[in-house]
Amino acid sequence: MDTWLVVGLGNPGANYAGNRHNVGAMVLDELASRHDLGSLAVDRLASRRGGADGAAAFKVHKARARVVEVRLRVPGPKLVLAVPLTYMNVSGGPVAGLMTYFDVPVERLIVVHDELDIEAGAVRLKRGGGEGGHNGLRSISQSIGSKDYLRVRVGIGRPPGRQDPAEYVLRDFSKAEKAELPLLLDEAADAVEALVEVGLVEAQQRFHAPR
Repeated sequence: MDTWLVVGLGNPGANYAGNRHNVGAMVLDELASRHDLGSLAVDRLASRRGGADGAAAFKVHKARARVVEVRLRVPGPKLVLAVPLTYMNVSGGPVAGLMTYFDVPVERLIVVHDELDIEAGAVRLKRGGGEGGHNGLRSISQSIGSKDYLRVRVGIGRPPGRQDPAEYVLRDFSKAEKAELPLLLDEAADAVEALVEVGLVEAQQRFHAPR
């Protein structure tokens, strides 16, 4: 079965964990928690101690990322779930290293990231295109020499008033947003699985349809 690399972008450390900019990493935690019992590289005792959040399933990889290998089903495609341990603007190094280590072509790379230009709570999918000022995407494109990877774009909306977008993305979700966040993470995780199982076009039809 083909191996896919799924990368969730964010900044490392507790100070950034709840930021809007870290929503990609949050989606990866959701995916890991779904597939924890089917993981291929997991300390079972640590997993039981870790509870339902799936965080214990991740291990530190030499490519400077938290990594866990899972399957969507058995038998089924293998997913390498990864969250870089570097800051957002240098995410490309770990991603390039993981692609080489796991022998994953750009066609099977999925990057999950926050998107200012999509309304809060919406999920959109695409392959390739520009980075829209997103430093994590820019770093990945430069490091792997291609923009033709799949993106799961998690909408966080534009900041209110004249607030600086750079400041906005580095703030935690508001109380109202936090109430809806589990649904958003769930939908984005569903979108990742759909890309692997049914491909981009069908997944777009499913997730881009009016609701």
